Amino acid sequence: MGRAGGVGTVARFGATLLGGVALLAWFGAPAKSQTPQGAILPPVTVDAPRQQSVRRAPTKRIAVRVRPTSPRITAPGTPQSDAVAVQSQPPKSGIMPAFAGGQVAEGARLGLLGNTGTMKSPFSVTSYTDKFIRDQQAATAADALILDPSVRSSHPTGGAVDSFNIRGFPINEGNNGEFAFEGLYGIAPNYRIFMDYVERIEVLKGPSAALSGIAPNGGVGGVINVVPKRAGEDLTRFTASYGSAARFGGHWDVARRYGDSKEWGVRSGGSLRDGDTPIDRQSETTGVGSLALDYQGERFRSWLYLIAQTDRFDAPSRPFLMAPGLQVPKAPDGRLNVTQPWEWSRINDQSALLRSEYDISDQVTVFADVGGSRTNVERFFGLPTIVNTGGDTTSTPQFFGLSVDRYTYDGGVRARFDTGFIHHAVAVQASVYHDAVYRRLTNGSLVASNIYDPTVAPTQFANQISGRPRLSDSELTGLSIADTLSVLDERVQLTLGVRRQGIEANNYLSNVGSPTSSYDKSATTPVVGVVVRPRDNVSLYANYIEGLSRGDVAPQAALNFGEVLPPYIAKQYEAGIKVDFGRFATTFSAFEISKASGELSAGRFAATAEQQVRGLEFSVYGELMRDVRVLGGFSLLDGTLTKTAVAANVGNTPVGVPNVQANIGAEWDLPWLSGLTLNGAVIYTGKQFVDTANKQPIPDWTRLDLGARYTTAINGKTTVFRANVQNVTGTNYWSSVASFGTFFLGAPRTYLLSMTVDM
Repeated sequence: MGRAGGVGTVARFGATLLGGVALLAWFGAPAKSQTPQGAILPPVTVDAPRQQSVRRAPTKRIAVRVRPTSPRITAPGTPQSDAVAVQSQPPKSGIMPAFAGGQVAEGARLGLLGNTGTMKSPFSVTSYTDKFIRDQQAATAADALILDPSVRSSHPTGGAVDSFNIRGFPINEGNNGEFAFEGLYGIAPNYRIFMDYVERIEVLKGPSAALSGIAPNGGVGGVINVVPKRAGEDLTRFTASYGSAARFGGHWDVARRYGDSKEWGVRSGGSLRDGDTPIDRQSETTGVGSLALDYQGERFRSWLYLIAQTDRFDAPSRPFLMAPGLQVPKAPDGRLNVTQPWEWSRINDQSALLRSEYDISDQVTVFADVGGSRTNVERFFGLPTIVNTGGDTTSTPQFFGLSVDRYTYDGGVRARFDTGFIHHAVAVQASVYHDAVYRRLTNGSLVASNIYDPTVAPTQFANQISGRPRLSDSELTGLSIADTLSVLDERVQLTLGVRRQGIEANNYLSNVGSPTSSYDKSATTPVVGVVVRPRDNVSLYANYIEGLSRGDVAPQAALNFGEVLPPYIAKQYEAGIKVDFGRFATTFSAFEISKASGELSAGRFAATAEQQVRGLEFSVYGELMRDVRVLGGFSLLDGTLTKTAVAANVGNTPVGVPNVQANIGAEWDLPWLSGLTLNGAVIYTGKQFVDTANKQPIPDWTRLDLGARYTTAINGKTTVFRANVQNVTGTNYWSSVASFGTFFLGAPRTYLLSMTVDM
């Protein structure tokens, strides 16, 4: 990687990791590989899609492999039998089975290519299971992705948005809406993804325009896909939770199947959480409701998903800006909050998706999807700027009224056939995405405070002028085709694909709604992927794929104000190896991503800037032994500004790209106390810069999380008690930097408790 200090940061991480392991070791010696009689262990196959059993799948080209796994959870005294995970062709419309340990799945959705096994995928992708999400007590996507070494949250704990950096590039920043839902944009809630309705959360790393289409806000670092919960086996589950300082919650999850062949399914869930958070003067109320209906016939299948959620904050956490030319001051206590107690945020989301598909034959399936979402935002808060090294801040509260209406629909065909000794899996898809954004802004009065000693200013009230003029609208159309060719019983696979993407957009003058610029561009993006499996458990892969972002519009300060730049194309080259050891697996990859962007130079706005990130990634997951599970890895990133109008900045590190990201999480089922599991995680992020001149760094940081859970039976009902402590040592740190230079305070020490009962 060649960056000065890289070896030192890796060494520091190694020392911290050893320290975390040493803390865990206080609880006892490593467990033996044999499980004591009657031990209670986490399930590893309960996340498999139950609906596969209600329809006959094609019997051709099925490869079955038995994987050693842990027994399912049972109540004390109940005989246990070894569970067997079956690896076969990916389910047409279900989800991939869980890997040993139950924390991640054996595959994930690759956009147009559909569900694909990890070992057969020419890309780096990870799918986190509902079991992992529940054991982490994860409330949002940011909580669920905390152990992915390629991903970092880029919004503050206690904030109203889930946004991320993946491989050094931003996702879901700006107008948001960049989460995929069942592989489609325009369905998932716009700002935050709550885990109440999530069965899997999948991360496809790197650009993916040919597979998933252009992201609505132009993100190219990867795709975060939400797989919603759907009815499997009958389930009645209730959870009560508590989080410091005084936040209580309850969640229910009920699933049933009906009909002679169990072809009809219903799954509904909901939650309510309310109370004070660990951050001073801050409280949050969230309500979530979801309903999933499905029909699983012999050849016809259909699903309907409905989601409604509300998220209400008082004194929400905000990221910081730093005045130019000053060093970023030392991070304060994470509990401190410069947001005023009278500042607030209210966000409401509603989403719906109808999916249908029909098997014309065992080899040909046609499909169609239609759905949309509506987001309504009202908030009154400011963006604090740190104006000196003593931590003084200024901000101007602003009323922000926003409405976003989105809809999407697509259709296509998937087919499997042979030409001689070559097998083909072909997919063709046409899609349309549309959004319209309405916004009203009004400003309050300047407020002064300090990050080390926040003050309470006189109460201000939002000036909520009625009406929301149109800010923008856009329509994204696409036509895609991909073919995965395979020979030698799928030991050699070549994926070829292409997408023709149309981008039509209109921009309007803020608070007026008058047209200012329009946009009608198109681009073609390819994908090439290769997988070679010399052994059943070894997969070598490589890919070339492009990402696509709509071009910027020249701002008012530019001589060419209103000019629309052509779409930006990001390019990724990647190669790697995946090894499945049966109970655990590892992946190692090297990649390079480059992307152009617009900047102001000599009075004109043009696409003269370019950012490049080269990286090495390693991940590990599964069971090291029957009662010890691991999940984590590291990313070594070399981010460079390869082109920019400011010659002195060429070669500098881009904003928000650390040189190292590393995580390791572990779970240990205690052999001498049946049902008790200890867990811990160490999370490390290297130094980042707030500015392109690299004069304003934030230091590297390390966080230690610890927890435990106990599984038992009360009156014959399986009951799980969970306790987690985030940031055990109470470290104060600046956590991450968004692409436009805002940075935020890391989470304080936080306690989470819950009790889950399966009725």
